[in-house]
Amino acid sequence: MRTIDKRIAPPAKLAASLVSRAPTLTLAYDARCKSRLAATLDTGEEVALVMPRGTVLADGDVLVADDGALVRVIAAPEAVLVVRASDTLTLTRAAYHLGNRHTPVEIGVDYLKLEADPVLEAMLTRLGARVEREAQAFHPEAGAYGGGHRHGHDATFAEDYALAQQVFAQRHGHDDGHGHGNGHAHPHEHEHEHGHTHDHAHDHSHDGCGNCGHDHHGHEH
Repeated sequence: MRTIDKRIAPPAKLAASLVSRAPTLTLAYDARCKSRLAATLDTGEEVALVMPRGTVLADGDVLVADDGALVRVIAAPEAVLVVRASDTLTLTRAAYHLGNRHTPVEIGVDYLKLEADPVLEAMLTRLGARVEREAQAFHPEAGAYGGGHRHGHDATFAEDYALAQQVFAQRHGHDDGHGHGNGHAHPHEHEHEHGHTHDHAHDHSHDGCGNCGHDHHGHEH
């Protein structure tokens, strides 16, 4: 079995003819988040995908197998909700409430796209948005400070928190004396609406993009 362990970035450096002749690997969003995956090329060949932790593959990415052969990634169509609204405020409110639930969302000029979910579909309809069920490729927004989707319980959240504190200190010209601006992550806790706390510096060993096993739909953070 061949192993695919490298990604060429950007693929534009390759000759178009080489890319077009490369076998394809069609993956849904969840699979494109995994750093270790037993997969099947569209030719029927079974391969092992071994990518650096945190890699999120995108449609059109070009990968390299251990024998030097190229493989092109295709984002598979999957069941999604496409959200639109007659006014910007309604669409913004929809994005806000989805963000509160740590829901991976693809953001377009006039639409939001998320994985099909009947609970979220009902919520979005109550907000006044138009929701359509479709089969499309899904490309959610990456984390604000780089990388893929990050949940508040991930150890990597500490990195985002430290960077956010540093940016705040630089813009407001002060140091709170706790060293948040020095690039080091510090454990911290916050209290949720339902009265319990979480230590954000511990690691739940999530592997990618929001498949953390928590139920995000029943409460807001």
